[in-house]
Amino acid sequence: MTDTYETKVERLKEIIAKIEDGNTSLDESMKLYEQGAVLIKQCETMLAEAELKISTL
Repeated sequence: MTDTYETKVERLKEIIAKIEDGNTSLDESMKLYEQGAVLIKQCETMLAEAELKISTL
């Protein structure tokens, strides 16, 4: 099962909070950043697909 757009956005919020809290190591922050970048790309793709679907209706 794939995650919904909303689930991905919630995970992004968690990642941002963890990076900003100041208690995360540089190594972990970099890993979180990379995960966030992937999630952003996935969200952008989902939005583009939704926009295309709406424009064809």
